Amino acid sequence: MPLYKTIVPNSQTTVKIWKITESYTDLMAAVNLKSIALNRVLGMKSELHQRGFLSVRCLLQEFGYSDADLFYDENGKPHLKDGKQISITHSFNFSSVIISDLIVGIDIEKQRDKISVIAHKFIDYENDYLNDKAEDYVKKLTAIWCVKESLYKLFCTPGLSFKQHCLVIPFSKGDNDTVAWIDYKNKKYRYNIHFLEFEGFTCAYAIQ
Repeated sequence: MPLYKTIVPNSQTTVKIWKITESYTDLMAAVNLKSIALNRVLGMKSELHQRGFLSVRCLLQEFGYSDADLFYDENGKPHLKDGKQISITHSFNFSSVIISDLIVGIDIEKQRDKISVIAHKFIDYENDYLNDKAEDYVKKLTAIWCVKESLYKLFCTPGLSFKQHCLVIPFSKGDNDTVAWIDYKNKKYRYNIHFLEFEGFTCAYAIQ
């Protein structure tokens, strides 16, 4: 099975990335799903989404968990029955899971030019250091989106805005970490950010 990469950013946290090369049938045969998860995957119209969903369950098995160990709260945030923190992501042919004793969030996105069209919807403070004429503009935008998505996933609070409440501290080409803040209802929360690029994708994860 194509476990693509394992990252251990600290003693309490592990990230695993999966490259989805298997067919839907092979992935389905590789996992055991509880009935609610089975109904969910069978109801998906896109095989790409089905394979992403199932590859996440394969990643759980890599960690020593099963689908039965995973549940979601009323806001859609995933949890593990043993109390460990978890965040999940998948995009096209990659998926990833981060598990930690700390509060964490993760996101993977494909680097695509069209992200520049929606930049105004999620960029505010970051305009101070972004250059839309720079060669790496799309990559930087994608990284910022991934960071803010990972923050959104770990904070999981209705009303949180990428543009208004999430701030990504400047980073340079070649950096693989930065700091980000959530400024929400007169409280500020600081997170350590790590990111990496591979095969035209960007992955970022946030750790409290």
